[in-house]
Amino acid sequence: MGKKVPAISVEFDPFRRPSGDPRRPAFPPSHEIVPMTHSVRPTFSAAETAVDETGALPEWNLSDLYPAMDSPELTRDVERARADAEAFQERWRGRLEEAAKAEDGDLAAAVASFEALEELLGRIISYAGLVYSGDTSDPARAKFYGDIQSVVTDISSRLLFFPLELNRIADADMDAAMDRDPALAHYRPWLVDLRLDKPYQLEDRVEELFHEKAITGRGAFNRLFDETLTSLRFTVDGDDLALEATLNILQDPDREKRRKAASALTNVFSENLRTFTLITNTLAKDKEISDRWRGFEDVADSRHLANRVERDVVDALSQAVTDAYPSISHRYYAMKAKWLGQDVLDYWDRNAPLPDSTRRDISWDEARHTVLSAYSGFAPEMASIAERFFTNDWIDAAIRPGKSPGAFAHPTVPSVHPYVLLNYMGKPRDVMTLAHELGHGVHQVLAGRQGALMAATPLTLAETASVFGEMLTFRSLLDQATTKAERKTLLASKVEDMINTVVRQIAFYQFERALHEERRGGELTTERIGEIWMDIQKRSLGPALRLGDGYETYWTYVPHFIHSPFYVYAYAFGDCLVNSLYAVYENSEAGFQEKYFEMLKAGGTKHHSELLQPFGLDASDPAFWSRGLAMISGFIDELEAMD
Repeated sequence: MGKKVPAISVEFDPFRRPSGDPRRPAFPPSHEIVPMTHSVRPTFSAAETAVDETGALPEWNLSDLYPAMDSPELTRDVERARADAEAFQERWRGRLEEAAKAEDGDLAAAVASFEALEELLGRIISYAGLVYSGDTSDPARAKFYGDIQSVVTDISSRLLFFPLELNRIADADMDAAMDRDPALAHYRPWLVDLRLDKPYQLEDRVEELFHEKAITGRGAFNRLFDETLTSLRFTVDGDDLALEATLNILQDPDREKRRKAASALTNVFSENLRTFTLITNTLAKDKEISDRWRGFEDVADSRHLANRVERDVVDALSQAVTDAYPSISHRYYAMKAKWLGQDVLDYWDRNAPLPDSTRRDISWDEARHTVLSAYSGFAPEMASIAERFFTNDWIDAAIRPGKSPGAFAHPTVPSVHPYVLLNYMGKPRDVMTLAHELGHGVHQVLAGRQGALMAATPLTLAETASVFGEMLTFRSLLDQATTKAERKTLLASKVEDMINTVVRQIAFYQFERALHEERRGGELTTERIGEIWMDIQKRSLGPALRLGDGYETYWTYVPHFIHSPFYVYAYAFGDCLVNSLYAVYENSEAGFQEKYFEMLKAGGTKHHSELLQPFGLDASDPAFWSRGLAMISGFIDELEAMD
């Protein structure tokens, strides 16, 4: 539902999906506005932009946020935000309880002013984060991002009192104020949701200290991770490649090339283990300190609260997926080993293409047509919204040195629009990534009408529209398949994506749980982290996969673990939910689309149980997860029947 205290985040936190394998979120922190002399959209040489057979790839135009890093508009907004925050603090600090009891509607005006500040600061930090993600290796952009985050941190610290003080108002007084004033009642979902944080609030000065030190603590280590990862280069057959391109080789038809890429990844990860181990230990301890001060019992409880999902619901999901390991991942990889003529798969073979699959680069125009056609087949309105991302330059798909790896959709603020980042290489999975991120984008556009305080959707439901968009695209492609081989390739690719989304992400969640629980007893050595990783990976992937020497380092590059601890289960939640939702769609009569759009438009105003009720779905029912997993098993059944 709503946002955590403090309501204003100074971190750039898009919904992120990576290359190669796990899907990921978040990008972070940190520095004072100084004049910049170059444009936000620099030009790159032909060698740097990787066009090839995929066609000219778009780069986003961020001018809807600000024209440039040194623009007067940005400087003006920063100064306006500072002045407005100071005036807001002076006007309202220590007076909210009195305003709640008054008859004149002042409390509604206070919330509206707070929302306006949230919108303005969100616009500023979103712009800085998007600029930075375009080239994290550029010192000027890194400094700009750091300076902006420092400024936003300073300004937003003046607003911390507001949600804290709201939660000190007696429930009866707040309820009476909302009943009395329709303008305040508009914010009821946010105000009610805010009270869920009340048991974990600290004294105002402590909250301010946590807030201000974040950029030199957690935020600084987040940034160190990002810049370290972006700077890594992997040598494969004499070519020095970035992470994105190296991971992509793990899908190459040439097994020896895949092995060399895996070896390059292992070598470079191993050389940097000391840094990644320090970052991981530091951030796990930082989280433990925060959790202990706030009174969270379980290592993942703060994430569950932020997601507005109950611990037993997540436990049921995790157990259902774990129970399904043999029937899904173990069974599929044994079948794939047979297809590839091997007794067992080496880990660099896990995402290899099938021997009889046709491999061709898919142009950007074809990818665009494929996704928009699939969306249109479901609902013309969905395709119409997605089309705006292409026509208005809201997508950055080109591959450039220093560009953030993976993919994400960032909502920015309701008064502007979302932006999508991809690293498009023309592979079938890239088309599905496009469908995924545009699903987020459509959701963010529809939810934006709720305003800055109530548009944000919990991560568990934020993945629903993205995964649903993928499913629509996959089903459209499957319906168009004309041969058995083509259908087999599509099914196998989808099963692998679903395993990566469900099995892998729950395994990642279990790895994080084990790591954070053990960290409570002291620092973990690199070797111990690798042991935990290998044990959980072996159990989740099964005996048909040989996780040889070197794979114990592969925990290092997953940014979820750094930026958003325990984020990963949201992907499994979303995938299983969508599987059940799609089954309802296939069997429904007219009206499903309208209910689906109402769910997306709700943003963060409703609990997952309220949003799913119109579809007859209940995530608290353990059988719900089994039904979602049954769709993956059904696809594997069909693949087995093809042999």
